[in-house]
Amino acid sequence: MVGNFFRRIGKFFLDFIETVVMALSVFVIIYLFLFQPHQVRGSSMYPNFHDGEYILTDKITYRLREPKEGDVIIFRAPKNEEYDYIKRIIATPGKCVQIINGKVYIDGKPLEEPYLPPDYTTSPGSFLRAGQTVCVPEKNYFVLGDNRSHSSDSREWGFVPQQNIIGKAFFRYWPPNRFGKID
Repeated sequence: MVGNFFRRIGKFFLDFIETVVMALSVFVIIYLFLFQPHQVRGSSMYPNFHDGEYILTDKITYRLREPKEGDVIIFRAPKNEEYDYIKRIIATPGKCVQIINGKVYIDGKPLEEPYLPPDYTTSPGSFLRAGQTVCVPEKNYFVLGDNRSHSSDSREWGFVPQQNIIGKAFFRYWPPNRFGKID
């Protein structure tokens, strides 16, 4: 009787440990290869992303296609790769960028930015000066924060190398009132 009881308890613990190991294995695979959680820090992407929000980063999409203009990406910061930044791709390889009178131009045409309020202006920086044209080299991207007056981005430090891109902002899961897919 007592031996049977201990066998059942032992089986229960082995089943429990097996379940925990399987769950952790699935989590690690998802985290390393599919999706990664990130927290938005700061106001550089306001009004579309707020300080303290939690998002999932899709790590698969850019294995299947190249990043495109308008995508919100997570990447290792060019000046300090210990930090991850969130910014929007404004120009892809081969495109040329200018800032004239507070407006962004891509290949000489004004950039349509429906994700920003119409009164937003874009100031030049130390990398991209007013009226200057910079062309994006192969395997690099020009990115800007949505909150242009409070963003350290390609205007200041230049292009984001493709190998620094972690993935695409995919899903916002915190706070609950902003829960949902990111377009």
